Amino acid sequence: MTQAIRLARIEVAKQAMNFSAAHFTIFSATEREDLHGHNFQVACQITAPVDDSGLMFDYAIIKKQIRALCDEIDEKMLLPALSPHLKIIEEDSYTVAVFNEERIPFLPRDVLILPIANTTVEEFSHYFLTKILAIKAVTDHDIRGITVKVSSSPGQDGCAEWWAE
Repeated sequence: MTQAIRLARIEVAKQAMNFSAAHFTIFSATEREDLHGHNFQVACQITAPVDDSGLMFDYAIIKKQIRALCDEIDEKMLLPALSPHLKIIEEDSYTVAVFNEERIPFLPRDVLILPIANTTVEEFSHYFLTKILAIKAVTDHDIRGITVKVSSSPGQDGCAEWWAE
């Protein structure tokens, strides 16, 4: 009889895995939120086999990588590069977001343009998941599933999931 693989799931949700950012959610070609900000929290669940020593792997790797990703976007105005309703241009030393004929200028040093369609917790969770899956130090392990959760406030979060085939 073959021994069954013992899978386990851990969740890493440390207070240091956070970023503060300004954004506005776009609802349609003519409607958007006012500019505002959040202190976002990031958490990650990993499913993988447990070895004979009772460990999946040293998941300090995940904590370190998520903290680094949070630091990259911390204290920025986040704009979605893939929005069908927002145009982003560089003009007169400003990064200008153009929405519904409204021009919103920002200093380039304050802006980060992300490869997402909207600045929502759903999109942020996919952004983080994509970044995590591109990290060799993470994918070198026999990970079967990853769930990334991004929260804009307690009880309001978006999750993205990946499962090995």
